[in-house]
Amino acid sequence: MNSAIRSVVRYAVFHQISVVGVSYGYQGLVDKNFRDLGRKDVSNIINLGGTFLKTARSQDFFDKRARKKAYKNMVESGIDSYIVIGGNGSYRGALVFNREFDFPVVGIPATIDNDIAGTQETLGFDTALNTAMEAIDKIRDTAYSMDRIFLIEVMGRKSGAIAVHSALAGGAEDIIIPGIEKDIETVLQKVKQGRKTGKKSWIIIVAEGSGKTLTMAEGLRKYIDDVRVTVIGHVQRGGNPSAFDRILGARMGKAAVDALLNGKRHHAIGWVNDGPIIYPLRDAVQYKKEDFSKFIELIQVLT
Repeated sequence: MNSAIRSVVRYAVFHQISVVGVSYGYQGLVDKNFRDLGRKDVSNIINLGGTFLKTARSQDFFDKRARKKAYKNMVESGIDSYIVIGGNGSYRGALVFNREFDFPVVGIPATIDNDIAGTQETLGFDTALNTAMEAIDKIRDTAYSMDRIFLIEVMGRKSGAIAVHSALAGGAEDIIIPGIEKDIETVLQKVKQGRKTGKKSWIIIVAEGSGKTLTMAEGLRKYIDDVRVTVIGHVQRGGNPSAFDRILGARMGKAAVDALLNGKRHHAIGWVNDGPIIYPLRDAVQYKKEDFSKFIELIQVLT
């Protein structure tokens, strides 16, 4: 997100446009937590994870009275449009705000779940994926050395994107994600078959949204002793952003400013076929249907 903020600020300043940063997201709009941003204010942030402007969930913004206050704050401060960087919840808030006050907004997708409709990539996904893959590589060393089975839980409340991509990149033997049922017996039989061929260690990637990590581990322990669980957790949400995410943020930030300059009032920036696109914000808040079948088939074949 810092790469995107840096790009927005410096590209806007290049076009002689003043930029105001809002701290703590929508709550900052309500509380008028604004600060002027110039080129120097965004120096040395491109390598930092998260957002230097801070973020927060705002219950106040669900109340129309609070949104009216936010609108008043922005008008009084001379703000005539805004760019929101976030996931589906942030986009929905932006769409409601736009419809109520006809206030121009452009969204930049930032979520490690990569679950925004209309875009192939979201800010943070590649970094989170690499963090998960690094952890899987390290755990595999232990699994191989001690002939153990590891269930590794990665983030993904409703999306299996991190799980599927990290399983393929990390050479996992099996995967469990939301929406794809897999019982203990099926997994157990696969493990047993692998051990007959001399395969002693086993890595199973589990998306947190499946809710099956502990249940699966307990079930497998009834038949196999050396079963361990590792939950990578919020480590995936921080750390230095990958080169791809930095480039993505820079190009999306520029595209967002260009969109506003070209009169777009309720749009989102996406990434399709290695380049930025601009499309309606209402399309971005739709449910993203993902077909991971080809990934899963390949994971099974390569086991």
